[in-house]
Amino acid sequence: MSKVLIVGGGAAGMFASITAARNGHEVCLFEKNEKLGKKLFITGKGRCNITNACDMETLFSSVTSNSKFLYSSFYGCTNGDVIQFFEGLGVRTKVERGDRVFPASDHSSDVIGAMEKEMRRLHIDVHLSTGVSRVKAEDGRFSCVELANGKRVYGDSCIIATGGLSYPSTGSTGDGYRFARECGHEITACMPSLVPMEVSEPWAGRLMGLSLRNVTVSVSSDKKLLYREFGEMLFTHYGVSGPLIISASSQVGGILREQNLKLAIDLKPALSEEQLDRRVLRDFEENLNRQYKNAIGKLFPSKLVPVMVELSGVDPEKKVNVISREERQRLVHLTKNMEMTLTGLRGYDEAIITRGGVKTKEIDPGTMESRYVGGLHFAGEVLDLDALTGGFNLQIAWSTGYAAGNGVQ
Repeated sequence: MSKVLIVGGGAAGMFASITAARNGHEVCLFEKNEKLGKKLFITGKGRCNITNACDMETLFSSVTSNSKFLYSSFYGCTNGDVIQFFEGLGVRTKVERGDRVFPASDHSSDVIGAMEKEMRRLHIDVHLSTGVSRVKAEDGRFSCVELANGKRVYGDSCIIATGGLSYPSTGSTGDGYRFARECGHEITACMPSLVPMEVSEPWAGRLMGLSLRNVTVSVSSDKKLLYREFGEMLFTHYGVSGPLIISASSQVGGILREQNLKLAIDLKPALSEEQLDRRVLRDFEENLNRQYKNAIGKLFPSKLVPVMVELSGVDPEKKVNVISREERQRLVHLTKNMEMTLTGLRGYDEAIITRGGVKTKEIDPGTMESRYVGGLHFAGEVLDLDALTGGFNLQIAWSTGYAAGNGVQ
């Protein structure tokens, strides 16, 4: 039996600690917050989207950075294993739209509570409100961790599970990157991911709070399509958010740092332009003597109507019976292709995850052990791994946490 030190008490750290303790190791966990699972508590809007019940092919295709690296860990601890793990701890689960798995209670606190109970059963030594300032190695092997108070704690191995930079209020302040660098590791460029985006159009702010359902969003650069998906989005005071936009950020965020991109919203994806034109004609025929601004209320949410009137370039006071075919088709084209200019990502305080991290080529994919420092392992968001929304990022945390906890000697 060896002594395993774990830095970070989030999803990956807790899972790694349980795995190592179940294997008979003495486990000591350090968490700088006053409680465990602080970020886990707010995931899935407080409901905790534990994993995704999709097939393995979908699981891998939903990882946007270094998916091949996860082959061993995903098969070593599958999404099915994760569901079974939590059910075994008494957390009943349910599967919702998009194969997202949640606790049946809809409370993330139940997930954290079940893990804490198991950690107590396994006699894991948990130190809360205890920051780690350094992770030290000697002669190519892990030696000890140095706490913020200067005390050194020695162990046989160490798992760094400190998270990334997203939601810094939960304690994710990039400590793990510094520890990794000091041990000789390269950190790939970090940036917020799964995050809302900003636009240049001033009228976007007028739509703040408006949620659009059943729309298709596409993002392109110089006519090259970068992202296209159907679903839901939201307007904010700075630009756009919601599931479609947050997913898009993980695909286009890197390019957006270098240049502006075009966002196009198809407000009526179920209709072709010809079908939509016929629909608009019918609406106009029912409102022949009304002003244009009062005749398109059936097509759009009320908050969107004045903006669509303005963007279509048709005189809002004009009677419908004198609107030309060309003017009508401008409205139709706008409805199918409402364009905005994406200018940047929001910050880490609004990002679900961090893109970038400890370079995966420097890590053994089967054990998460450093190729440079024996006995030093990494798990979770501190690694250069990220995925789409839907439970995939937590699956990365569980699987890499399991691999690290299983890989310690």
